[in-house]
Amino acid sequence: MEKDLLIGIDIGGTTVKHALISRTGEMITKWEIQTNKANKGESIPKDIWLSVEDKLNELQIKTERCLGIGVGAPGFIDPETGMIAIAVNIGWKDFHLKESLEQLSGLPVYVDNDANIAALGENWKGSGRQVDNMLAVTLGTGVGGGIIANGKIVTGANGTGAEIGHITVEKEGAPCNCGRNGCLETVTSATGIVRQAEEYIVAGRAAALKERKDANGSVSTKDVFDLAAEGDEASHQILNHVFDVLGFALSNIAVTLNPSKIVIGGGVSKAGRSLLEPIQHAFKKYALPRTHEVCEFALAELGNDAGVYGGAYLVLQNLKK
Repeated sequence: MEKDLLIGIDIGGTTVKHALISRTGEMITKWEIQTNKANKGESIPKDIWLSVEDKLNELQIKTERCLGIGVGAPGFIDPETGMIAIAVNIGWKDFHLKESLEQLSGLPVYVDNDANIAALGENWKGSGRQVDNMLAVTLGTGVGGGIIANGKIVTGANGTGAEIGHITVEKEGAPCNCGRNGCLETVTSATGIVRQAEEYIVAGRAAALKERKDANGSVSTKDVFDLAAEGDEASHQILNHVFDVLGFALSNIAVTLNPSKIVIGGGVSKAGRSLLEPIQHAFKKYALPRTHEVCEFALAELGNDAGVYGGAYLVLQNLKK
């Protein structure tokens, strides 16, 4: 029997996304289940495999057609053993995800950080267009990163490579969830943008933002972008700072990686060109000319499917070794 199918899994704090994808990258089907975080996420591997088995049976596909399972998971992961050192939002600590799924499925399983997996997916079937050197940046609640160098994902010595959200950009900056201060994600994530907007409101420097907050109960990143587009000076100042800090950080990463493409994704990227163009401008201001001359910026294309495509590609990548 021909082995021609890949199983891509993307584990999130709310849902686990699944997909069956052909080895040429055709999406056969996709679905999701709730993430059961009871008992520190102990049942998640079993939930995943039972869901996959049900789908294979529904489609009358034999397990033997599957080449393997590629999984993106949150937290710090040892890519060799597939062990999750820690994933706070799931409850895992020293959790043997790869081993558990292999025992359940009888298939080879490959595990990596969810941001790395999303980068692989975007490069395979999204806006990366299969370049050899790419930086993927996810601007959401936090800031995630994935680095592809010479066609390979960069994980580092113990799985903490490409944690770009924790580059220090402000020495005396706001507290970060990692326990330090002034990390990139305290400024350029959706949470960071809202934090700065709240500070402007408290300081009495943002009347328009205060009106939005009073009307909605809270201020959002979208409010900041919308008001900036309408000419609100405070919102404009907040975003200028965000763009400048992010462009500066990316220029420093780029002088190390020398990427031909930087892909911006995550919820904040829904702002589109009004986000991308100012970041490019800031990047060019700080980057080594030879670096920015070859570096193209693009918005991510795959959205929530990036992780399952990346999981599938992780299987293919390991089969080539």
